[in-house]
Order: sequence, then structure tokens, then C-alpha cells
Amino acid sequence: MITTIAELDRIRDDSKRLVTTRSMMSAGAAVVPIPGADIVADIGLLTKLLPEISKRFGLDHEQVQKLEPQIAQQALVMASSLGNTMIGRMVTKRIVVALLRRVGARVAVGSMAKFVPFAGSAVAATISFGAMKLVGNSHVEDCYKTALALLPADQRALVNAKG
Repeated sequence: MITTIAELDRIRDDSKRLVTTRSMMSAGAAVVPIPGADIVADIGLLTKLLPEISKRFGLDHEQVQKLEPQIAQQALVMASSLGNTMIGRMVTKRIVVALLRRVGARVAVGSMAKFVPFAGSAVAATISFGAMKLVGNSHVEDCYKTALALLPADQRALVNAKG
């Protein structure tokens, strides 16, 4: 379990670097001129990325199940209040598809853009990169806020003092 703000900040920074790397992979898949290949790639990437981020923060399904019941409940309530349905739960392809529907307009435009000669691939890659980065970084921030709420009171007080 994470016990300090410094450790939590380091995990957030490392996780954001991971999101950027996976976003670049998503952009690469978006250039492939096969209909739906980018969506399949994004589902695969997110199905692995989101649990990895949760795990880094001590908030994946198995880790939350091992917490004291009151703390586990607090983590799930905090995640729910942020609108995050992945913290502390199993991340399935169905959940990832539902998540991608939320950013679906951007993904759909990117899927269609790749069929425009020359510039279309660049547009598709840019949109795919942006959508993946948006989803990934949003999950990082939700995990950060949830883990922050679970820190010992003396560490949370340091955050409030920094203001």
C-alpha cells in the first residue's frame, strides 16, 4: 500500500509515461488501412493498460479485495464518485468497449480519416493518439485521487498544506 505523497506522485508520473507509450502504439495501429484494426488494437491496449495503471496505485481488483473491508469500500466509493468503473474491478473487453464509446466520436472520425489519401493517415494517428491519451491519463488521475484519499491522515494533510 502507498504511504507517502512522494511515492504517489512518482507512480502518477511513471503511469503517465506509460500512457504516452501506449498512445503512440495506438497511433501506429491507426495508420494501418484495414477497417476496424485500430479499434481492435485500442481494445487490446486498454484491456492491458488500465489494469496496469490500477495495479501501480494498489487499486486493481485483487489488491482491493485484499484490503480491509472498510478501506476497500472507501476506495470503491471514491472511484464511483469520480465516475470510474474500472478501479477495483476486473477490466473486461466489454468495459473497455463501453469506455471507447464515450470517446467514440473521435475514434470514428479517426477510423474514417485514414481512407483519405496522404493526410488521412496522419489525422487518424493523431486522433487515435489523443483518444488513448485522454482515456489513459483520465484513469491515472482517478487512481491518483482515489489512492490519495486512502493515504494516512498525516500525508493527506501535507497535500492540503501545499494547497
